Amino acid sequence: MKKKVVILASYVLVAALSAAAAFGLSAGQMRTGKLQQLQALIEEKFIGDADSTALEDAAANAMVKATGDRWSYYISAEDYEAYTENMNNAYQGVGITITVEDGGMRIVDVYPGSGAAEAGVEPQDLLIAVEDTFVRGMETGDVRDLIRGAENTFVKLTVLRDEKELSFQVERRQVEIPVVFSEMITDTVGYVAIDNFDTRCAQEAIAAIEDLLGQGARKLLFDVRYNPGGYADELVELLDYLLPEGDLFRTIRYDGEEHVDTSDANCLDMPMAVLINADSYSAAEFFAAALQEYEAATVVGEKSVGKGYFQNTFRLSDGSAVALSVGKYFTPKGVSLAEVGVTPDVECPVDDETAAMIYYGTLEPLEDPQIRAALEALGEKLPD
Repeated sequence: MKKKVVILASYVLVAALSAAAAFGLSAGQMRTGKLQQLQALIEEKFIGDADSTALEDAAANAMVKATGDRWSYYISAEDYEAYTENMNNAYQGVGITITVEDGGMRIVDVYPGSGAAEAGVEPQDLLIAVEDTFVRGMETGDVRDLIRGAENTFVKLTVLRDEKELSFQVERRQVEIPVVFSEMITDTVGYVAIDNFDTRCAQEAIAAIEDLLGQGARKLLFDVRYNPGGYADELVELLDYLLPEGDLFRTIRYDGEEHVDTSDANCLDMPMAVLINADSYSAAEFFAAALQEYEAATVVGEKSVGKGYFQNTFRLSDGSAVALSVGKYFTPKGVSLAEVGVTPDVECPVDDETAAMIYYGTLEPLEDPQIRAALEALGEKLPD
């Protein structure tokens, strides 16, 4: 029951007004909701200092959590920009990825075409200062804030390379984060790792496939392990490229509206496999499920998480937002994956140490037991 409406005699009103007087609530506060009353009390009478924005963020976050839906979440105004950058696979910066290391921040990646790449910054450089601020002992988020700034401005980065100190004036610009990595991992198998299904996923994946076909690929291995999902239209565009005519994806909204995305007759007719694990979410799961249901690919790895709801993001008046579950996803055959996930055709669990190496990309493809299992499922003969 969402609400209790109780109509009693007039003494209830008298009691309520007496309680209001006892606690110092004004008539105006009595007319507001409980959360507004509580915030007003804290701001007026709390003996300490209270940050009203922090109070509202905490209340909003708790309210979303109280729905009991693990997939809905609150986004503070402070975090909203980072959220949109993540969904767009793009941000404004210099184009480097850093990790904490003794002595500074290790630059683990430099994006092609970025200001850092053009200035001469290289992967494995040790970042020791931004402008005149030394970064040793700082958190990555604080270093990121030092580096970020207005587009077309410059920031000085000082690095150590082979024990030699170098400084670069690096332009801040819009940086597109690559979504797809691809390579030929055998003479016949093209490997396509998809980081997420956000902006540009389908475009980059299709371009990667076309490039691999040009290199002689006769089989494809998709990797959506650790893929958090993304936009349904990116998923549908990629599935339409891969699969023959038929249903691809079903959605049912909170208001009962149902939508079915379909594919045309054009498809990619070749042996395929898909890698999934317990950190394959949402669109990544439905990608694997669709290929599995069409018998177009062998699914290899570990059972996926089982995220069957989709969210819409609603912006609130103070610049914050809520990503709220507003509907359900279904496979081409109408199956919900909620709390069920995708079960691989070939199960290949790995221990925690191996999983960490897979996540951080420290294994060569033929050293990865799940990739090896997928290659064997594709009929490849592998060296011991």
